[in-house]
Amino acid sequence: MVAGDAVGDSGNGAPLLGRSVELARCDALLDRAAGGARGTRRRGEFRDSGRSRLVDITGEAGIGKSRLLGEVCARASRRGMTVLRGRATEYERQVPFQVFTDALAHLDPHTPDGFQEAGTEAVAPLLQRSGTVDRFGLHRSTAGLLARLAAPSGLLLALDDVHWADAASLELLDHLVRHPLHAPVVLAVTRRDRQGPESLAAGLTRGLDTGAVVRLGLRPLSARDCAELAGPGLPPTEAAALYATSEGNPFYFLTLLQAHRASATPESSAPPGLGTLLLDELTALTSSRRAIVEAVAVLGDHANPAMVSRVTGHSGTAFTADVHALTRRDLLRSAPQGLLTLRHPVVRTLVHESTPFLRRVEIHRLAAQELARAGASAAERAHHVEQSLTAWDPAAVAVLDEAAASTARTAPASCAHWLDVALRHLPYTPEHTARRRELVLRRARALAACGGLRESRDLLQELIATPRRSPDGPATGEDQGLRVRAVVLCALVERHLGRCTEAVALLRRELARGPAPAHVVRLGLELGSAAPQDSDTSYARVRTEVEAALAAARSTGDEVGEAGVLAVAALGEAYEGNMTAAHRLARQAAALVDSLPDNDLTALCEPLARLGWAEAFLEHYPDAERHAERGLDIARRSGQLYVVPHLLLCLSHVRVQTCRISSALELADQAEDIARGIGSDQLLAFVLASKAAALVAGCPPGDPRPLAVAEEAVAAAGSGVDWWASTAWCIFGWAALMAGDPVRARDAMLQAGGPELQRIQPSLRPLYLEILVTSALITGRSEEARSWAERARKEAEQLGLPMQRASALRSSAHLPLAQEDMAAAADLFAEAAAESARCGAAFWEAYSLLLGAPLEAAAGRGRDGTHAWLRGRRLAEAGGSGMLVGLADATCPPGGGSEAPYGSPDRAELTELLATLTARELEVAELVAQGLTSQAIADRLYLSRRTVETHVSRAFRKTGVSSRTALATLMARRRGGSRFGDGRADQG
Repeated sequence: MVAGDAVGDSGNGAPLLGRSVELARCDALLDRAAGGARGTRRRGEFRDSGRSRLVDITGEAGIGKSRLLGEVCARASRRGMTVLRGRATEYERQVPFQVFTDALAHLDPHTPDGFQEAGTEAVAPLLQRSGTVDRFGLHRSTAGLLARLAAPSGLLLALDDVHWADAASLELLDHLVRHPLHAPVVLAVTRRDRQGPESLAAGLTRGLDTGAVVRLGLRPLSARDCAELAGPGLPPTEAAALYATSEGNPFYFLTLLQAHRASATPESSAPPGLGTLLLDELTALTSSRRAIVEAVAVLGDHANPAMVSRVTGHSGTAFTADVHALTRRDLLRSAPQGLLTLRHPVVRTLVHESTPFLRRVEIHRLAAQELARAGASAAERAHHVEQSLTAWDPAAVAVLDEAAASTARTAPASCAHWLDVALRHLPYTPEHTARRRELVLRRARALAACGGLRESRDLLQELIATPRRSPDGPATGEDQGLRVRAVVLCALVERHLGRCTEAVALLRRELARGPAPAHVVRLGLELGSAAPQDSDTSYARVRTEVEAALAAARSTGDEVGEAGVLAVAALGEAYEGNMTAAHRLARQAAALVDSLPDNDLTALCEPLARLGWAEAFLEHYPDAERHAERGLDIARRSGQLYVVPHLLLCLSHVRVQTCRISSALELADQAEDIARGIGSDQLLAFVLASKAAALVAGCPPGDPRPLAVAEEAVAAAGSGVDWWASTAWCIFGWAALMAGDPVRARDAMLQAGGPELQRIQPSLRPLYLEILVTSALITGRSEEARSWAERARKEAEQLGLPMQRASALRSSAHLPLAQEDMAAAADLFAEAAAESARCGAAFWEAYSLLLGAPLEAAAGRGRDGTHAWLRGRRLAEAGGSGMLVGLADATCPPGGGSEAPYGSPDRAELTELLATLTARELEVAELVAQGLTSQAIADRLYLSRRTVETHVSRAFRKTGVSSRTALATLMARRRGGSRFGDGRADQG
């Protein structure tokens, strides 16, 4: 932890000149956070004021970033805010979460124990405690911890030099930018904008677009500011010369000034460069003091006095005197937790690079020994072990191996790095061949998890192409098992790279080698998973291989393998629309899966996802949800990250169909985090398409977000014609139609499936055909609409699925509606609602009811229309569907669809009714009665908007009303206001 400000940025105790504009912007953000925490924020003072904001302070080295950040920290402290400050360091870029660990070191060791509600056991890696959690769970838990730390008075999290941050820290920072906290939190980061990774700059730029990030680009100081910094004792001509040489960089200017005053720079010569000036400072040091400075530069975050003393071999009063002398010269500074640090990162770089190589190696070796003696974890020692490793050392490589294993789930980039170091030092001798192959496979898996898909594939292809042979003959069973694992992983990576054809070919080639039955099962599972996503290979073309895998599992009594193959086969048949076979296979798979304990299912996470999707396509929503939730729990506990998005999206899909929209969006958001971390465009396209579907259902008419996310989905899919791209284009078509652009919607659907729509998933084709029918009618293509509707009817009848039949019925209903036959259209919409209700598809039931309600009234069946509208609206509001609520508002029958299920309750009845609400629901209901929107309530209570909408929906359900106006009327009566009469108050 770095205490105080880096002198190089402005000088120790020097005034902060030329930064008044930047400080004013920071003050505004701090005032908002501190005021929000105290509940004194003025209404409407800040846009989106209930969310965290990040200040991105950029500029070149020495320009004053750390000095400005230090001043912001001081101002936050004066406001009573909690301040956590950490610094990323140049030579520790493989230490996972280093900058966050540094910041959280400010906390009292027992503070996180008081925040168990935030799931802080999951942030153990950030607190340097033992614990195992997947990295995306850690992201969410960290956000929860920060929100709770902010509760009393606001929080400033200040992270310095994030251009040097490790990959795990950058991923966590990106999460906090993309998911702003609903809490009085300000994040502030400093970085050199030309030295950081592209992913960091891209993520912060996206934050600028969404309003989550405020960028402050620091420019050089003016000549006047530098003259003031120098003080009155420097003649103007000399100040001007120093300013011209430094170009307004305060660190360089102050270094030149110090050298000038020490007469290190003769007036007759040009001022030397910055590096020369800093190294000149070191030449005057005694050997013992130079050794201390070098040790501090090399040790970094482990440079406490005890460690420095041990690695330098100096101790006692002489050591203490040297440290004090270096502190007086402002080469060293004392930091929190008793650390020693050099005054500026530039100084550390120069000292580190000027320290002889073998001296650096020895310092790292001694540091690793001392940490081992103190019981530090392998991950904490790995950096020093790596830097001290110059030849094959079994003990050192064992530390790297252990560190890689411990960080595989939370920081796969660090895991891959340490395995690479181990491999580079592992001898190419026969006795190490087996270990080398295992390490290569583990490194490929780590790379695949952190976005290095292509490098992972290259490693795996090399591993597959060079099978190990035992000294006495053919490959052993162990060798064959590793090869099959490599082939399956390579096929999975190829899938994520959008190369399903190559994945299928690779698997078939391996099956042709005549593997053992257990390997046939594993290869068949992957082949059955890959084929439906391939534009050239339908499931029917691999059915024989999948059936062979099923036979192999049964012949060996492998119930786990049998369950997996049955699940994959069920999805393949469901995808193709062979519903009789899909029903049979799904029942068999479910029976086996339900009979097996979780430990046996660890190897079946992806098949569990396949089973969940098969049951979702079969419209068995409770079964799909149950199996996906079980698979998700197992996948997270066992660290099978690549499966988690598919399970999350299965759940999200089910919850859209069953009209639980807030939950669907939260699940899609979690899947998006993982997809971006994995780096697969195809997976990201699928995730964004699913998120767009949830947004279409969740957002009110006119909201631009669904179409924007759908556009990003098709952009991620690229020019491919596979299942990922087809799905993205279909959802884009739906979003465009709901946005009022039927032409674009039609074009999207034809892009998704081609002229005959053969690329569109057969088991969902009737649903997607409804988009084409509606678009055609709106654009005056009545014959085309009739043709699409007839095709939807035929395909839905073949499928025999209620929801698909409901979609076909709605498509058919549009045709008499276009002819103004209201009664016929109303009957078809009513039948569609009944079909949707049969399978629990509440979203589509409500949609059908609300479309049909005004037609019932127009056909002279007003009472039926009112009942349909009331049920449709209640389903819409209970499920949090802004789209359907908007439709209900647009189709509201005369009189507002009088509801008043409680008639006109007296005071006792009203009290009993409201007593069913929890304290939080009652609080939210009161704010609804004051006219606040969900977002305004979320800001006031520091909740998420979705949580507020959940509380509102529960209040609707418990009180029997279906709109905010009716709920407000009840709350007014509670306070002694107007009576609730015939329900016409509920016309909102």
